[in-house]
Parts: sequence; C-alpha cells; structure tokens
Amino acid sequence: MPDILPTTWVGATAKQIARAVRRGDVSATQVVADHLDHVSRVDAELAAFRTVRGGEAITEAEKVDEQEELADLPLAGVPVAVKENTPVAGLPTWNGSAAMRTGVAEADHEVVRRLRGAGAVILGVTRMPELGLWALTDDDTAVTRNPWDPARTPGGSSGGAAAAVAAGMVPMAHGNDGLGSIRIPAACCGLVGLKPGRGVVPCQLGADDWFGLTEHGVLTGTVADAVVGFSVLAGRRPDKLVPPPRLRVGVSLRSPVTGVSPDAPNRDAVATAGRLLAAAGHDTVGADPVYPTRLGLQGIATWFAAAAADVRAAGVAPRQLQRRSRRHVALGEWAQRRGYVREADRTAWRERSVHFFDEHSVDLLLTPALAGPPPEAAGWSGRSWLANMRTNIRYAPYAAPWNIAGLPSIVVPVGRRPDGLPVGVQFVGPPGSELLLLGVAGQFEMQAPWTRHAPGYPRVGTGSPAAA
Repeated sequence: MPDILPTTWVGATAKQIARAVRRGDVSATQVVADHLDHVSRVDAELAAFRTVRGGEAITEAEKVDEQEELADLPLAGVPVAVKENTPVAGLPTWNGSAAMRTGVAEADHEVVRRLRGAGAVILGVTRMPELGLWALTDDDTAVTRNPWDPARTPGGSSGGAAAAVAAGMVPMAHGNDGLGSIRIPAACCGLVGLKPGRGVVPCQLGADDWFGLTEHGVLTGTVADAVVGFSVLAGRRPDKLVPPPRLRVGVSLRSPVTGVSPDAPNRDAVATAGRLLAAAGHDTVGADPVYPTRLGLQGIATWFAAAAADVRAAGVAPRQLQRRSRRHVALGEWAQRRGYVREADRTAWRERSVHFFDEHSVDLLLTPALAGPPPEAAGWSGRSWLANMRTNIRYAPYAAPWNIAGLPSIVVPVGRRPDGLPVGVQFVGPPGSELLLLGVAGQFEMQAPWTRHAPGYPRVGTGSPAAA
C-alpha cells in the first residue's frame, strides 16, 4: 500500500521533512509555503518573529528543489528561524532593539551559511530582548508570548526562537546562549535546548562573544532534530545517536544563587529524571557543585561588561537604549574600570568545573533547569533595571555557571507543572560530551515522550505528521 502523504507539513519534524524532500515526496517549496501560511495565522498573537522572509524564503526553497544532490543535504527543505542578533544576508541585524539595529547584512554569519549549506531554508529572524541581556523577550513594539500560556514569557534571550518551535512555526530554530539563552527558553516552552561547549561552533557575535561565554545552538522538539542541528552547526556529518554506556550521574538541587531555591515542580522534575536514569540503567549519586560567592559576583560583572563592550563596539550612545539596558551598560563600564572582569577568574572556574567530574567520579551533572515558572509576558523592557534583575535571577539561576566554565549542557523536558506548563531538567557534561548529553536526552524521549508542541498548536488538519 503506498504511503499516504500529509496535506500539510506543518508539525512535521526536521528529519521527517528532510527525508521526504530528499525522496521527492514533497518539494521544499511546498513545505516552506505550508509553514509561511501557519506563521501568518498564529504569529500575530505570539510575536515570535521580528521579520518573516516570505517571498525570499519561497525563492530559497525553489533553489533547494533545483539541486541535483539532495541526498547530501541533512536539512533539505527544512524551514529554520535564525535569532535576530545573527547576520542573515539581505536583512538588518536587530540585536533586540531599534537602537542596536545594524544595516542590511551583506553576507550570512557562518552558522547561517552552514544551515543553508545543509539545505535549510531561512524563514525569518526571531525576536530577542535588547542586547540579549534578559530571560524575558519583549520591546516597545511587541511582547513575545509562550504558546503554552500566552500570559507567560517564553523566556530569553532566544525567546522568539522557542515560541516559534513550540507553536510549530518551524521545526528547528537557531539560538545562542550567553548565560542560559537557549536552555531557559527550552525549559519554558517544553523543548530540547543544547548549548555546545566552548569552541565547538564558531561564535563571532558582538564585540567579543561576551568574553567567550556565548555559543550557538538549536532549539527543537525532538532529540533527533537536535542531533542533526548540532552536527550542521559544528560543521560535521550528522552523527548517529547511540545509547550511552552505563553512566554515573551526579544530582544536585543546590542553587548557584544564595537565597534562591527550586520550587516543588522543579524539584519533582529532578526526581523524575533520576527515575528515568535508573530505568535506563544509569546510577545516580548526590554531588553538589560548590558555587563560590565570588563566582556570582564575577558572573554578574561579566554580564554587565559584555553589554558595555557591545554598545561601545556598535558606536551607540547608551541614552538610546532602554533604561534597564542603560543601567546595565553603566555598571559594565564601572566593573571594567575596577578590574572586576578577568579572564583568570573564568579560567579558574572552568578548571574547577572540569575537576568536579573527576572529584565526584561522575560522567554528568543533573540539576533543575529553572527555579520557578516562567514569569508573566509583559512590558519588561519598560520596567526598572532592578525589577528585571530580580525576576531573571530568581527564576533562572541554574544555567549561567556553565557558560562561564564553557561546558556543554542541555535542557530536556520531563513533564508538566501543576499549572500545565512544561518543566525540564538540565544536564551538564565535561568538554566534548555533547553527543553523550544528546544520548541521555534520547533515552528520556524514548521512555517518557513529551508533547512536541504546545496544546492547540500547530493548528492543522489531521493530514499533518503532527497529528499522526
């Protein structure tokens, strides 16, 4: 009996789409047209995209269809969104605000070039907060909303990317992560979010990649899609995911921020993850990292200084920024003048973090992804710096230390909170452990499959692979 092809490809995974395009079951042009139609129907309420490429994306898809060697394209015809701080040829680079917007890019960033080279079609660029500073995504033109609950934020700074994937507008979105900017939105929106280790994917953002803290990655609804996306960004052939050997996993609820602790749903998520690890044949043991008080102070100082460096490099007067960002930049200038931002401190924490795995004889570390639920989706860009700081630190303290250390880490969904929002956990590994992290995530997905899209999304008929 011949295969029954879907009436729309909205809701299909990246791997399903690429396989169908390579086999000739569907054209990249049709796939992209389906997704553009879906974006036109749902993004007005979510504000995930800053710019949708429309006709340009269709033209790009037609070029994919004309290629003779589709078999060599791991993302053949897959619609992908790019975060708006990463240059896409023919578009301005917004960086989260009109003040920081640059002119039309003449060339793609290297990670965009790699996505296109793998056959992906760039559907548009997704929204982020100004300078990528916050785990809350909005500006004076729109508030980006979480498809699971439009009253809640999708997180940040890759908030638009996460909202786009969770609503089925794209099966895969590019993001970048300076202090949790992929993993926090992944946790808020029930997605897989991988931050590779330092140097695995070329960064080349802003003045200096936030002093080396920032990495490019992807947000997806499935582990298989995350594997393909990571391989493409890392410039290598897609890796085959294999079950990891028996692992010893350290488990910690300890918060990097004094006075902040995980709420009951996030503690329960870690307990659930522990049971899934045991069911997969792994061992767990309590193992708390020691987060020195000075680490938090150094991390915050670096966060401030990264903003100041980017604004100086852009030649933008701080008075043009949102008031929360102005305060951040001013504190960054002060921190650098006082000598509080030092590479030696970051190196010391990296060495201590790498030693953690040997010290505790563990292969990976398991922590909560968040400390609380996603905050409200509101006009945070118009609120005070202090209100933004308190909210960011209280709900999302667990990601930042691993950017400072430059270690790979991943967020994986493990269920839902009592209010119906998704909840996830974070795994951290030593240098070079990206595929090991993805392998464990794959075991979780097999044992306890999660809902790939927010309830009510994507809004398609029963002919979609998402409805199968």
